[in-house]
Amino acid sequence: MGDVSVIIDITGLPPERIVFEPSPLAELGVALHALAEPGHHPGLHGWATATSAALKPDLADRLHEADFLWTTSFSDILMPYAGIRGGDGRTGATLAEELDLLDRLDEDRFVAAALEFTCSEQYAGGGPVRVERALELAANRGPRQLDFTRRLLADPAGVRAWLRRLFEDCDRAFFADTWRRVVPALTADARHKTELLRRKGLPETLRAVSPAVTLGVSEDGTQQRVEVDKLANGRTSATDPAIGAGLTFVPSSFGWPHLMVLHAPGWRPVVHYPVGAPELPSPASVELLQLRMDALAHPMRMRMCRHLARAAYTTGELAETYGITPPEVSRHLAVLKKASLVTTRRRGRYVLHQLDVAAVARIGSDFLETVLR
Repeated sequence: MGDVSVIIDITGLPPERIVFEPSPLAELGVALHALAEPGHHPGLHGWATATSAALKPDLADRLHEADFLWTTSFSDILMPYAGIRGGDGRTGATLAEELDLLDRLDEDRFVAAALEFTCSEQYAGGGPVRVERALELAANRGPRQLDFTRRLLADPAGVRAWLRRLFEDCDRAFFADTWRRVVPALTADARHKTELLRRKGLPETLRAVSPAVTLGVSEDGTQQRVEVDKLANGRTSATDPAIGAGLTFVPSSFGWPHLMVLHAPGWRPVVHYPVGAPELPSPASVELLQLRMDALAHPMRMRMCRHLARAAYTTGELAETYGITPPEVSRHLAVLKKASLVTTRRRGRYVLHQLDVAAVARIGSDFLETVLR
């Protein structure tokens, strides 16, 4: 695990407080994201095209007005069950139930969560809304977002009712049919993960969630944490009794490649993970991706890769080809090996080096998956 990750402290958390449940409102949120950002979800291109074409102009305009809630960030208001003080942190069985939970969110929490225009320091700090900063960020997004923010700050209850009608209209227009189609697989995945947790334990269950989610232990062995490998830093606890100690995992059919973590202070942590991802090799960690990109940034190593991609070569052959010393070649090869870009095999007394073409071919998609994760 690299230095960049989101950490959830689960020290002393009973296994029964770790739950796997589908969430219709969260799934609506990622479905709206897929409509707004189809380039992130090539596998959903057909669904997004057909759904967008069928939207009535008024609904499409209202979705555009609020699209920052599911594009520039994935707003925590789409997982309201995690923010209700004194709640049990459980998702709702239906969209209507979760919209009722959204209505129960404290006004200050609703406003702060709705104003998450960016992954800013305000999220990690959990402080009060800075009105001037919120208006500045909204203005950067466009006049509609600025108008929405002004209305939200002036009339939170009115905007909350407006959003509920928007989500209900989405349900009638397309989401009810979509949810009926995907909920059986999401329920089955949640049931499978729950049984896996009971039979095999947390480490294996986390591996089944995603290769980017692991179980970590502090050096002195006193603290246990879930670590999510992302291009973001964050830290929260699943053991705060004020919000109902626990950790929720929410499966998503529309989420890939996004792996999202709700880690706002005072909210129950939620890991929102994709199921049914394309059959690809496990994505690289952030640390390995950085090593690979650094390794290929050097012009000599790039030139070496040209030969190593075509055949296996010894250190001496590469030194002769490029007019450098064998120790210099060895240093460059060591960098490529550390990045898992070069394989070696022995032939008699010679060691042959060759580029791992499959690993290099994955860099583009690894980069995309990592920055979108």
